[in-house]
Amino acid sequence: AAYSDYEQLVGGVETLFKDSAPIVENYANNAYKTAGLSANEYMETVTSFSASLLQSLNGDTEKAAKVADTAITDMSDNANKMGTSMESIQNAYQGFAKQNYTMLDNLKLGYGGTKSEMERLIADANKVKKANGEMANLSIDSFADITEAIHIVQTEMDITGTTAIEASTTIQGSIGSMKSAWTNLLTGMADENSNFDTLMENFIDSVGTVLENILPKVKLVITSNNRYDK
Repeated sequence: AAYSDYEQLVGGVETLFKDSAPIVENYANNAYKTAGLSANEYMETVTSFSASLLQSLNGDTEKAAKVADTAITDMSDNANKMGTSMESIQNAYQGFAKQNYTMLDNLKLGYGGTKSEMERLIADANKVKKANGEMANLSIDSFADITEAIHIVQTEMDITGTTAIEASTTIQGSIGSMKSAWTNLLTGMADENSNFDTLMENFIDSVGTVLENILPKVKLVITSNNRYDK
């Protein structure tokens, strides 16, 4: 079943991104540690808004692949930092791709769900770019610009990168990464072209990270119980 989904999703990625499809697939294979998603979940998310993204980038598939990866990582970072469900955030981005901003408040960045609030977010992002000596020309008319503006605002709020940090340092984050690595391994079992050794190594590494995070807590519980018994 995992491989069946994978075949369909890869087909969609290849249709949308053409020669740049391998870039997206590479991001998808590493998403278990960068976004806490399996390759299938990553590709399902990326195809949900890529048509609008490609249109806003004049069909530049390579740039679209990079922007999409940043957007998906931002979604995951927001979910981890703010406690919002990933589905709610994905729905918000899909709305932005259709010029619907009613779910902007799902991101919990301090902006309401209206067009004027999205314009305020973009204006704030442009201020940051200007302060950094960059061109401050982000526009609400471009979905790619919207995703960049959200990335800038989240970076200013220290949200960016939290998924990768949690995947290596927290119990919940590392378990999520392990589950995604396991799904990738299941998919690879049915794919004769997959690099099974790499998939297995990724899974084993993710299990090791979970143990590194859990064992100190187990030791602490055992020590506490021993003190209590005495």
